[in-house]
Amino acid sequence: MYAILGPTASGKSALALALARHLGGTVVNGDPFQAYAGLPIGTGQPGPDDLAAVPHVGYGALPLAATLNPADFGSRVRGWLASHPNPVLVTGSGLYLRGIWDQMDELPEVSPAITDRTRAWTEDLGAPALHRYLQAVDPPRASQLHPNDRSRIQRALALHLATQGRPSDLLSRVPKHAPEGWKALLVMPSREHLRERIARRVRAMIREGWPEEVDRIVQAGHEADLRRIRPLGYVNWLERGQASVETIAERITTDTQAYAKRQVTWFKNQLPDLPVWDPDTESVRVALERIGL
Repeated sequence: MYAILGPTASGKSALALALARHLGGTVVNGDPFQAYAGLPIGTGQPGPDDLAAVPHVGYGALPLAATLNPADFGSRVRGWLASHPNPVLVTGSGLYLRGIWDQMDELPEVSPAITDRTRAWTEDLGAPALHRYLQAVDPPRASQLHPNDRSRIQRALALHLATQGRPSDLLSRVPKHAPEGWKALLVMPSREHLRERIARRVRAMIREGWPEEVDRIVQAGHEADLRRIRPLGYVNWLERGQASVETIAERITTDTQAYAKRQVTWFKNQLPDLPVWDPDTESVRVALERIGL
């Protein structure tokens, strides 16, 4: 099976589509946020032209009320992969990729009670406060996470509470390679090109109606779900107040660029041997050759 990986706005979805067309296969979503229904614009789900070009599975498939974790989502994605010929997985989420590749066995099981406790702490105290606590118990892991990266901070603290150990020590046991039978390619523009791609993408999403998408979600009664799952950028629109669209766009762009930087770091550290492809300087043919076709 094939996996196209990379940071947000890197061009991995376009390459996955080209690869699926070449194979006569199906693009399979491995991004948890893109799996939610009602968020097509802000999460960058494939548009009508892409959906018409090749089959796509797993986009907008789950209700906003669904609660996802890497292991359960990974099991669901493996079902999608097994149900379609020549599947091409595409994702930028490293932790959820571990779930899809069934590489979570080295991590201890965390009880729902601990998960609920860390989630409640985040709601009451805010992610930056929990990040400071993580800094005290596990400086290496804290240094890898942005103070507002709620989900990963919660996960790290849950692992700490479940084991009384350092999450960074536990995570170091996870394999640093793709499972047997997988061919993976990392889509990696230059740092400057990636920043430009993100800025263009945010502007395009706004033109496509991202603020109105958020309004529809609120009007449908799902604001609490949106605040719980916190896909990138959506809370900025929920809390925009009197801020202009331009101001919100700048904030989202800055946050997304910081998030992409963390994604790049994760892939380089956790999967260091993956072949890399630059969409701004290399052709699709080179990408196909580099993945073994």
